[in-house]
Parts: sequence; structure tokens; C-alpha cells
Amino acid sequence: MNIVQLTPGAGGMYCGACMRDNALAAALRKLGHDTLLIPLYTPLTTEEKDNSHERIFFGGLNVFLQQKAALFRKTPEWVDRGLDNPALIKKALSFGIKTEPKELGELTISMLKGEDGFQAKELSKLTRWLSENSKPDVICLSNILLAGVTRQLQKTLKVPVLCTLQGEDFFLDGLPAPQRTQAWDLLRERAAEIDGFIAVSDYYGKVMQSRLALRPERIHVIHNGIDVTGYEPSGPAGDAVPVLGFLARMAPEKGLRTLVDAFRRLRASHPALRLHVAGSKTAGDESFVSDVQTQLKKDGLSEHVSFFPNVTRQQKIDFLRSLTVFSVPAEYGESFGLYVLEALACGVPVVQPGNGGFPEILAQTGGGKLYEPGNVTQLASHIDALLLNADLRRELGNTGRKAVLEKFTLERMAADVATTFQKVRESHGKPLAGATHGK
Repeated sequence: MNIVQLTPGAGGMYCGACMRDNALAAALRKLGHDTLLIPLYTPLTTEEKDNSHERIFFGGLNVFLQQKAALFRKTPEWVDRGLDNPALIKKALSFGIKTEPKELGELTISMLKGEDGFQAKELSKLTRWLSENSKPDVICLSNILLAGVTRQLQKTLKVPVLCTLQGEDFFLDGLPAPQRTQAWDLLRERAAEIDGFIAVSDYYGKVMQSRLALRPERIHVIHNGIDVTGYEPSGPAGDAVPVLGFLARMAPEKGLRTLVDAFRRLRASHPALRLHVAGSKTAGDESFVSDVQTQLKKDGLSEHVSFFPNVTRQQKIDFLRSLTVFSVPAEYGESFGLYVLEALACGVPVVQPGNGGFPEILAQTGGGKLYEPGNVTQLASHIDALLLNADLRRELGNTGRKAVLEKFTLERMAADVATTFQKVRESHGKPLAGATHGK
């Protein structure tokens, strides 16, 4: 198949969706599919080789300027191509462009309007380029926020358009009230036109089925997978200092404060325990991380906590292998959580909140414990039990690692995605199941 994957860059930071799509593109190529990964807005920031096309569509500067001024909605393409220069976009990102939901309400609405939005010129350029250079058999959108492009791509290219569902509700629910309601209304309209959806967990498929008013048969659940190359257990810990680890974006919603609170409690019975924090940190996260570090200093704990921002793939693996127990106590329903697979691939047991996709992952891997969301006492208790029981740690870590190697590999995910693409392609042209409303 000739596959086109449209994936938005995350403004210079590592993001799970970008890394998933980048790895997936490489795996699909290994399966013999001609796969074109097209970056939108900004260049992709990945921990491995960047598999995306050199040209950026819907360049962040053009999208922003077209939103703000009618003049830029009529500029010639040579001007737009200059603004789409990756080096220029990266330079603009260094000034800390806002990417928080509350700052992007009107722009989100405009993008969801597609051919009727302020960025219609960008959509026309993408459609024309694909028609002349790719002629895809199937197109996949990285997330539902890109749904505005569907109608024109289908009309012009006559191919099915699918969409991955992987955590968009958190961003949408963070929009200001007027735009939030309008965005969900637009999404329900646009979602009815999409040919199929790939949800990264059964949990998240059901969430979006309800919120987008979709029929269940339109959603295909394909769990995320990782490239397990290099992920190895560190071996018996011996007399090593126990380390509690966190690997996710250093942001409030990922529950870093919660884990710090649990760590503070655990220090009373485990005075040698250390906390290691790794993951993406953007300019917008600086204030939050600084506040956490200031509080740790006041509590006399700063020398026992280390921060490792924006690690490379090898640094991440080395980080995970150094851990005794792993936890990311996310404060919202995560659609999946790649970091759980990564910790388990290194044989590190996990303690996660019993919400989002975590119960689903742990049920299939057996690699950790669940605690009641928001219950810091129970979180600390589960971690404490693992710190005290090396045999239990090894059992959970080994069980989890074996399950990841068997069920959650990149190759398995790519094969399942390709099969789903082919099925949707074969059924393209048949009446869509559509939305549930009005039926």
C-alpha cells in the first residue's frame, strides 16, 4: 500500500504521539508499504532517526499568521515556503510560542473548519502536493484535531481517511468554554466523515465513541507497541541504592507533585531512597519544575532527587535500567502511556493509578500494581511493598517484560495497523456507518 501519515510536531518537545508515528512509519516500510510521514506545524522531535518528509505542511508560522491577519491568507506560495523553513520555525519556537489549550481556542476552531477555515490555503497546498507526488491508497491522521482536512482530501484524492485516537480529549477540554463546546460540536460533524478510527486502548476507544457519537464498529483498537531493541533488565540490584523513577512530561497533569508527596512519605522508612525524574521539559514547564524543586529544597530533600530533562533514547534506557520501582501518577485518564511499556521492557515493576488505559495495560502484562486515583497513601503503600520485597519486584518485572516482548512490540503494532488500513481500503466506497445521532 501507499500510506500517508499526517503527524503534527509538538513544538520542539518529545511527545509520545510523534515518537509512536515516527517508529510506526519505519516499521510499515519494513513490511513493504510505501509510507510517507508528513510533519505538520513544526518539525518532529524524535529520540530516534527522523523518518518524516523534509517538507513541512501547515507550517506553524503560516498557520499562526493566517489566523491573525487576512493578508497572509492570500500570500503567494513562494512566501509561504520561506515561512515554512524548518530552521526559521525552530528559531521561532525558541522564543516560547504558546501551545497550551487556553491560548489556542480560536486557532483550533479554524483548523477544524478545514476548507472553510482561515488556513484553507494550507489545506489546498497539501491536497495538491499529495495528488501530484504521492497518490496515496490510504491517509491516516495522527489525531482527531486534524479532522478538518478530511473532507477535501477525500473529495480530491478519492481515498479513505482514518484517524488515530490517542489522548486528544485532554487538550480539547482545556480550551476556553465557548471554543470547547464549539470544537466538540465540529468534531462530531467531521468525525462522521472519517472512514475509520484506530484507538490505542479499549478504554480510550470507548471514551471517544461516546464523545464523538460514533458507532463501535468504526473503531479498531490497536495497542501501542515499542521498539524493544536495547531494553534490557539491569540484573540483580544487590546492595544498590533504591531508586523511584518518573518518566513523562514534567507537567502538573502527569502527577509529578503526587509522586514527590509519596516519596516524601516513603523517606521515613526508606532513608536511602532516591527519586529520579526524567522526561520532556519545555519552556512552559520551567515554572512548575522550579516550584517543585524549591519545595524539595525547603523539605531538605533536593540532594536526594535528580532531574533529567529531554533525554535521548539511550539515556532513557539507561535511566529506566537504574530504577527499582516506576510510577507516573497521571491526574487524568491517559489514553495509553508508552512509558509503562518502556519501564516493563527493562524489567522494572510499575505502580499506576487505576484509571485511563493503565488497568488495561497491567491486566495484559501483569507487571505492576494499581492504586486508587488520588490516594497518595495507597500509592506510597504499594511502592513501599515493592521496595521491601525483592522477590515480588523480580516477579512483576519479569512477567511484565515477557508480556511486552510478546504482545506490545512495534512489529506487532505495525502489522495490525497495516491489516486495518487494508480492510478499510477494501470497504471504501460503501456507506459509512456514520454517527449515532440522527439515526
